[in-house]
Parts: sequence; C-alpha cells; structure tokens
Amino acid sequence: MEKILVEVSFTGKNYSAHIPILLGCVTTGCSLEEIKTNVKEIVPFHIEGMREDNYNYPSVFDSEYEFVYRLSTEALIKEFSGIFTKTALSHATGINQRQISHYVSGRTTPRPKQRERIIKGIHAISRELASVV
Repeated sequence: MEKILVEVSFTGKNYSAHIPILLGCVTTGCSLEEIKTNVKEIVPFHIEGMREDNYNYPSVFDSEYEFVYRLSTEALIKEFSGIFTKTALSHATGINQRQISHYVSGRTTPRPKQRERIIKGIHAISRELASVV
C-alpha cells in the first residue's frame, strides 16, 4: 500500500492541509480529525474531476493508498495542547516557553533541530504517561 503525504499546518484559527503530489487539493478544518475526514472525501472527488478533464494525476491514486499526516510545528503543538501544557513541553525540550508560544502563533518558525527537540519532547512526555500503572 502506497503512502500519500498530507502536509498540515495551523494558521492561528484553523488547520489547513494540502497534498504535495496532488496540486490544488487543499482543505481546512477546525481540528485534525476534521482535516482527516475532509482529505478522505476530497481526494476521490479531486481525482474524479481530473479524470473527467483529462488531466494527468499520480498513478498511485489508481491503487490502494493511505494518508500519512506531517504536521507543522504549529499544528503539532496545537494538536497536543489539550494533553500537555507549554510549560510541560518547555520542561521536556529545554526550549523557552515564550519561544514555544511564538512557534504556535506562527510568529517564528523553528529550525529543524528545534522541531526535532519538540518531537522528542512529545515522545518523552508520552513515555512518561505510558509508564503510569
């Protein structure tokens, strides 16, 4: 089964998503779950329109595929903000809480190393939660 990348970002009020290999296929939503629902609905519709208009589209859509969601740093922090606080993320990553707030708001974009620290911090928090018996 092929994996189709869906890039998800958070714009301050909504999530937005696009599929890099399928130009023009975009959606917005109030939550990541809404984005996932929308993507499942719009991709077949988008492909059908491309077929009708005799446009070329990636052949991966002619076989079985699944979506893989890559969240921007803003979307990643926003998605998990109901599970942990910025303070907890700051503690787990060593990144200043004010800087994390800047990432969430989109005022600044983290360098790749900072993004990696955030992901590792989220994993560390999840391991701590999973260890509770």
